Amino acid sequence: MHEHSLMKSLMNRIDEVAAEAGGGPVVDIKVGLGAFPHMPESHCEEHFRDASRGSIAAGAAIEASGSEEQSDPRAQAIFSESIELEA
Repeated sequence: MHEHSLMKSLMNRIDEVAAEAGGGPVVDIKVGLGAFPHMPESHCEEHFRDASRGSIAAGAAIEASGSEEQSDPRAQAIFSESIELEA
C-alpha cells in the first residue's frame, strides 16, 4: 500500500509540472528513490505503469535511480528529477 501512496504523490507532481508547462503528454521521467521507499528500482516501472494508466504520463519512459543516503530529507520518498513533455 505504501507504494500506491508514493506513486500517487509522484503522479500529482507530474500533473503539476505538466500544467505549469502548458500541458501536453509526458514522454520521459527520471525519478530518484530515497533510501527507504520500500520499492526497489526494478519494481518502480511496473508501479508507474499502473499509476499512470489513463493519465497524461501514460506510456512515458521512466528511469529510476536509488539512493543510499539515509540522512537525505527525501529518504522515504520517490521524487522527480526531470519530467520531459512532448514538444
